[in-house]
Amino acid sequence: MTPWLVLLLAGALQAASLAWPVAMPQSLAWLGLAQGQPLWWGQTLALASLVGLLRSSPNWRLAALRGWIFATAWLACTFGWLFTSMHTYGGLAAPLAVLAVLALAGLLALYYAAATGIFWRMALAHPVWAVLAFAALWLLAELARGLLLTGFGWGAIAYAHLEGPLAGLIPWVGLYGAGFVAAGLAAGLALAWRAALLGQRGDALASVVMLLALLLLPPWLPQPQGGSAGTLDVTLLQGNIPQNEKFDTATGVLKALQWYGEQLQQSQSALVVTPETAVPLLPEQLPPGYWQALQQRFAGGAQAALVGVPLGSFSEGYTNSVVGFKPGQATPWRYDKHHLVPFGEFIPPFFRWFTNLMNIPLGDFNRGALPQPTFDWQGQRLAATICYENLFSEELAKQFLANATAPTILLNVSNLGWFGDSLAMDQHLQIARLRALEFGRPFLLATNTGQTAIVDHRARVTHAAPPHTAMALHGTVEGRTGITPYAWWLARWGLWPLLLMALGLLLLAWFRRPAKAPLATVISP
Repeated sequence: MTPWLVLLLAGALQAASLAWPVAMPQSLAWLGLAQGQPLWWGQTLALASLVGLLRSSPNWRLAALRGWIFATAWLACTFGWLFTSMHTYGGLAAPLAVLAVLALAGLLALYYAAATGIFWRMALAHPVWAVLAFAALWLLAELARGLLLTGFGWGAIAYAHLEGPLAGLIPWVGLYGAGFVAAGLAAGLALAWRAALLGQRGDALASVVMLLALLLLPPWLPQPQGGSAGTLDVTLLQGNIPQNEKFDTATGVLKALQWYGEQLQQSQSALVVTPETAVPLLPEQLPPGYWQALQQRFAGGAQAALVGVPLGSFSEGYTNSVVGFKPGQATPWRYDKHHLVPFGEFIPPFFRWFTNLMNIPLGDFNRGALPQPTFDWQGQRLAATICYENLFSEELAKQFLANATAPTILLNVSNLGWFGDSLAMDQHLQIARLRALEFGRPFLLATNTGQTAIVDHRARVTHAAPPHTAMALHGTVEGRTGITPYAWWLARWGLWPLLLMALGLLLLAWFRRPAKAPLATVISP
């Protein structure tokens, strides 16, 4: 098998490890191969394959190219569902949609090309320093992808480790810290295998010791306990409005107004939640009395509602928002989306020509501030996010400076109907589960087509609605108090500790480089 085919297959395996894409026979359940679930060992093997090929590269240019090929395959397979939004619903020609997905993946893969090229150039002979250097470089690449140019960290490798031996790290070091260890685990596996094949017993032993330390120590970490904030009876609405009808005033809009209106009026839960833009019109565009009826419905009694709706006007601009209704409030609570989607909610400079090729209702939305007030109801404090905002734990952390005011429940409303029946739904659920571990909080997901679910503070899915089904999902969620170690330091210092750690390790590793040996003789057998 050629190295190029290995890289493509390994990249595809790393993508599949984030949420396994196909149903498997029950006989393979012991391998963890369950549709929609993460596969930690698959991610480890995939990245180890890349490291092995890097060590056999004759020069840094080929190493960087191999890193770029692997990352492009991984990222293109991870968010290939963007093709559906651009072609099926946006009307972009299929070849252009394919090129757009590949172009985005290839652009983001440049971070990993730089990391792998530098890793080869450092030519570290000692396996421990090689493992630490690779993990640090991978961490820097993940941080760059997740933060620069508005950030798009979808598919980071730590999402594959939600149910593996590294899961215990997540409340302590979060997504990026667990990704650092996962990258070190893959590098340790590759170096141990390579040293064993070459008969380098000392290096093989050192790699195995490093590998076992990374694999076996995290489960022994004490897990933050927190406390109970009581329970809340909730209903999450999944309208399953077809995306090709959702903004059609003659079909989807009428269906949405009727279905969500009926569910909001009939719900008996303490809190009922709709997806993103469940009400697809501005309040002033709604049928006479519709908005007023919703306000009146929750003006008294012991029930509240959170409704996804656009707000604003042509003169003042628009926001993608969630409005909260509850008894005794003078004005409705609102949350305005802060982290906007490029091309969907704002058009980057010089790219209007691209958006003009699609028939998607695009525009430049106004951004909400950070942090925004929680929705406080029946002893719970709910922190809302919209769409892919739940990727950005560093933004959520701004509300965790003090336990007395920190959210007790996390909430995300989304419309994943743009991506059809794809892995986007399963991946989105894994993102919510990882946030639950990071902050020690339950997570509510209300979506148009799926996955609508209730996740507890230990990342277990306690209630879920079948995808592509109109359903009101009823359940009870237990709010939590306490601050995880990760939430504590992230709220104060952001991601700087991880960045400085990675740079510090690279600086130390740089001084461990071979003094005189040519690079090719150090790395190649």
